[in-house]
Amino acid sequence: MTEKVSDYILRRLREWEVEHVFGYPGDGINGLLAAWERAKNEPRFVQARHEETAALEAVGYAKFSGKLGVCAATSGPGAVHLLNGLYDAKLDHVPVVAIVGQTARSAMGGSYQQEIDLHSLYKDVASEFLETVTVPEQLPNVLDRAIRTAYARRAPTAVIIPADVQDLVYEPPGHEFKMVPSSLGSSGWQAEPSEAALDHAVEVLSAGRKVAVLVGQGARGARAEVEQIADTLQAGVAKALLGLDVLPDTLPYVTGSVGLLGTRPSYELMQECDTLLTIGSSMPYSQFLPPYGKARAVQIDLDPHMVGMRYPYEVNLVGDARTTLRRLLAKLPHNDEGLEWQEELMASVDRWKEVMRRRAEVSADPVNPEYVAHCLDPLLPDDAIITADSGSATNWYARHLTMRGSMRGSLSGTLATMGCAVPYAIGAKFAHPDRPVVALVGDGAMQMNGMAELITLAKYRLAWEDPRLVIGVWNNRDLNQVTWEMRAMSGAPQFVPSQSLPDVSYAAFANSLGMTGIRVDEPEDVEGAWRAALESGGPAVVEFMTDPAVPPIPPHANWDQVEATAAAIIKGDSDRKGMLKQGIKAKVQEFLPGAKPHPSERTKKAEAAGSDEVTGSSQSADGPSPGDSPSPGGKV
Repeated sequence: MTEKVSDYILRRLREWEVEHVFGYPGDGINGLLAAWERAKNEPRFVQARHEETAALEAVGYAKFSGKLGVCAATSGPGAVHLLNGLYDAKLDHVPVVAIVGQTARSAMGGSYQQEIDLHSLYKDVASEFLETVTVPEQLPNVLDRAIRTAYARRAPTAVIIPADVQDLVYEPPGHEFKMVPSSLGSSGWQAEPSEAALDHAVEVLSAGRKVAVLVGQGARGARAEVEQIADTLQAGVAKALLGLDVLPDTLPYVTGSVGLLGTRPSYELMQECDTLLTIGSSMPYSQFLPPYGKARAVQIDLDPHMVGMRYPYEVNLVGDARTTLRRLLAKLPHNDEGLEWQEELMASVDRWKEVMRRRAEVSADPVNPEYVAHCLDPLLPDDAIITADSGSATNWYARHLTMRGSMRGSLSGTLATMGCAVPYAIGAKFAHPDRPVVALVGDGAMQMNGMAELITLAKYRLAWEDPRLVIGVWNNRDLNQVTWEMRAMSGAPQFVPSQSLPDVSYAAFANSLGMTGIRVDEPEDVEGAWRAALESGGPAVVEFMTDPAVPPIPPHANWDQVEATAAAIIKGDSDRKGMLKQGIKAKVQEFLPGAKPHPSERTKKAEAAGSDEVTGSSQSADGPSPGDSPSPGGKV
């Protein structure tokens, strides 16, 4: 049978070992859809509810598989809808190829239906490689280069194929002038820094006595080496959000996430260190790195385009994290003077864990959102894959979940787009059909993309060896992260018309699709609901009715900032009483266990907090009375 261009494209994808293409149909790719039928759906076409979520599913698949993500869409609106997911891939450095339809060549320039200048539209998001196939002989070179470039540059690329070209008979490029032949595959490769640069880095690192290590997703393939260098330098290790699964949180010197959503130990680690080693991270929030001039610093990154940013690094090592660390370790002496520093960090981590336990157990109306994540943490299987959406739920993911075993986790790190967690989770299930997946989502993100993708989840739930995909929804009827950003950063009260959300029963919607749906509005039911969902043997949605007044207070916030925020909004916020009460109750937990605050801070806290109104008991600020044990989610 004659092979058409569309047949060849699918064949070439199979030869590149592409197993899934996430997309949505449209007449701009009708030729490809017909070829899929002839190819008996290989590679498998995974039908999303929207092109945006198709692209996000491809990103999730690529993040959790380490393979290429591929998405497909029709011309015009389909191509436009892909953009958000492709920008997510671009900003988080994920290999994704978009295959996009276009109007027929004969109609181009005629203001035809769904005709868009796709090169202008895609020239930024697919800046590494973007091409339109106008004759069959351009293939396979265009497709091969798109795939190779996506892998090599860790970036999205795009191939545009007009509708009429898809139905042409495939003709390979000939051995003649102006023909460009191609070939499959690309060997693995490693970049390594020069010996002189390594020696300079060794000089900087070995001179340090209080060493901090910051790891991002670029360090994921070097777990053993990161552990070894932390032991050698007697360092503490903080993790950027995209690198939360690089090291297990069970290591005592791991201080957790850093940045706006980070932990206090990570904040203190960066503020007090005299030396910084950054591995595979370009975290943008430089204010959470050491104060300029206080620390000498070394960076390791595979991409020369990304080194030297965020901090005045003394040495920038361009190279693969694992290879570079191994070469450094061969030269680095053991930091015998750093033991006391590391032990102090470990004690700080222990205190923080106690703070987070207490914050989770603070009473709220009806359920404390921190308690929801706190209860999930010990129930997660050691091989779970966790996706988190953008919003206040991201705070609880970053601070309450303990990475351990072979757990993986990710979110939209740099783009921080809402509506990514459920599509990511679906992509993760196609990448690892034998592993449980948990998505953590706010009600805003669930309304934006999540509910529609529940339909996709219901459609494909029988395709996976382990069908468990649990979606936890924080239902607080508020776009809560932005509400708190308005309060804390702008000094503005909640603007109800923009922030208030309708109360939708996500659990009931899941039930209507034949999946498990559980709605929780009492603290004592939180743990049991998570257990039921994880043991349901299939997809489940657990909806928690949480208190929007519980603040995602950043670790660097002090009492002066809390009081200033309260003073700025006390006269106008729709929930001023609730948010002030919950803010003080949450903040006071940092002063209860272990470390006692400075007397001046204790005085301010006491004046602001009062007595029973804040603590719900007669406990002092220095800690609970002997034998006190807060009930789960109860009064604290």
